[in-house]
Amino acid sequence: MTSGLWELVLQGIWVTIQLLFFSSLLAAGVSFVVGVARTHRLWIVRFLAGLYTEVFRGTSALVMIFWVFFVLPPAFGWQLVPMWAGTLALGLTYGAYGSEIVRGALAAVDPAQKEGGIALSFTPWQRMKLIMLPQAVPEMIPPFSNLLIELLKGTALVSIMGMGDLAFSGNLVRLALQESAEIYTYILLIYFVIAFLLTRVMRGLEKKLKAGVGKAPRKKTAAVRVPEGSGVS
Repeated sequence: MTSGLWELVLQGIWVTIQLLFFSSLLAAGVSFVVGVARTHRLWIVRFLAGLYTEVFRGTSALVMIFWVFFVLPPAFGWQLVPMWAGTLALGLTYGAYGSEIVRGALAAVDPAQKEGGIALSFTPWQRMKLIMLPQAVPEMIPPFSNLLIELLKGTALVSIMGMGDLAFSGNLVRLALQESAEIYTYILLIYFVIAFLLTRVMRGLEKKLKAGVGKAPRKKTAAVRVPEGSGVS
């Protein structure tokens, strides 16, 4: 490819990374707010959080992008730029999946830990902040890592809005070169490299968080073979 076409691909990579960053921040915020709300003592809070989760998990991310970009403008009299429309649609959609990760991790915390907080007269917020979340968050990292990779692949959907992400830029290069195999192979490899780097970062974060709560994997020690008849048992 010529330098101009490579520059177009690089611009697409940068747009994809920005979209991934902003939408993952929104998805993380939604995940924790809705996930914690799913464990609230008031049934109405649990119901509303559950309703949100089911609605956004049961609808297509592609249709949600269409809805945010094409339906909201005439309804409210304003137009979202493609970056923020994509961020909103992807963040809300994947945040619904993430909320189930948060709820499941909180439910997996030993009930004795919660009872200990009650015995110490901690408020519900203190129990959540000091006991529940520090133990639950490290267990959320592996499924959140998978969700982040799915979100990366989901960013390609914004190309339907004409947004110059990696998928859109790759298609422009394909039309310019009249060559599909070469450019799409490059695009696949670029997505793979980004996903691989994200996986390594999340794995390092998991180890760090587990070490902070005393769950770091123990180092294996070599077994010492004792000769027979040595008298050592």
